[in-house]
Amino acid sequence: MIQDILITKLNIIKSDDGSVFHGIKSTDIGFEKFGETYFSFINRGAFKGWKKHTKMTMNLIVPIGEIRFNFIDLREDSQTFNERMEINLSVNNYVRLTVPSSIWFGFKGLADQNMLVNIASIPHDPKEVSEENKMELEFN
Repeated sequence: MIQDILITKLNIIKSDDGSVFHGIKSTDIGFEKFGETYFSFINRGAFKGWKKHTKMTMNLIVPIGEIRFNFIDLREDSQTFNERMEINLSVNNYVRLTVPSSIWFGFKGLADQNMLVNIASIPHDPKEVSEENKMELEFN
């Protein structure tokens, strides 16, 4: 487990009329502040990454499909420096990942339809994200 990444179990309230999927409340551990929410779709087998935010805290949820996330802690002052973490998120593992800035990550779609929700602490700013499409790190 990488230092400072939080995994929070979320509730799904099932109903004959349609289920309710919890996301985040302002009183939850991991909530910093609200910047924006965005939804990202990823095709089966497609890989997005490697990325690192320099300011944004992400709150990642997968309400549709299944997505495998890989994280790499390259923060030299971290107790988990150079450690990797892999986790699949889906309805069957319905959790919220709170990921602080400065941790490299990538993700891959595993189902036919996959949707990622990010409840971010700041609005998207292309100047605060680093991307390395050819980073010399394998994706599991």
